[in-house]
Amino acid sequence: MKLFSWLYDRVLQWSQHRRAPAILAALSFSESVIFPIPPDVMLAPMAMTQPKRAWFFAGITTIASVLGGIAGYLLGWFAFEPIVLPLVEWAGYQDKLATVTQWFQDYGFWIIFIAGFSPLPYKLFTVTGGMLQVAFIPFVMGSLISRGLRFFLVAWLLRTGGPIMAVKLRTYVDRIGWGMVIIAIIAYVWTR
Repeated sequence: MKLFSWLYDRVLQWSQHRRAPAILAALSFSESVIFPIPPDVMLAPMAMTQPKRAWFFAGITTIASVLGGIAGYLLGWFAFEPIVLPLVEWAGYQDKLATVTQWFQDYGFWIIFIAGFSPLPYKLFTVTGGMLQVAFIPFVMGSLISRGLRFFLVAWLLRTGGPIMAVKLRTYVDRIGWGMVIIAIIAYVWTR
């Protein structure tokens, strides 16, 4: 089934849209607060199909993501109990919140740096950072450095491959996509 090829083609079309940079900024901002899809899915095809603008796109992604991280931090600081906690309980994420809280206590600044660069859900760390009232300036600096490293790395990798990589990736996108679905199902079953 060619589901992932179809999605890949759609994302490539969206990446060429005249408002793609604004969409990228909105996605980057919202992902740092609540949205589940990382901005890499928009940044990657934009950098790949428009390699001369890759650094510009990485900059937009970084700035919007850090601003979203600040919004998440403020949400955690000022509205944790009335807004965030009911959502955490509704989603059944109390154990994840406890884990992230413990990581903040154990690693401090470094957990923001790690969360900003890794595929961990950054939004959990932005809101928890605000809830725990961690130091704001180190929070922003850690976010800026780690998110910048991540997004500029993505831009560099895909800028280097360019349009040729887009064609090659199209050939394997269904195999990669279904492989990731299988890995996700195995991981889910394994951790239950």
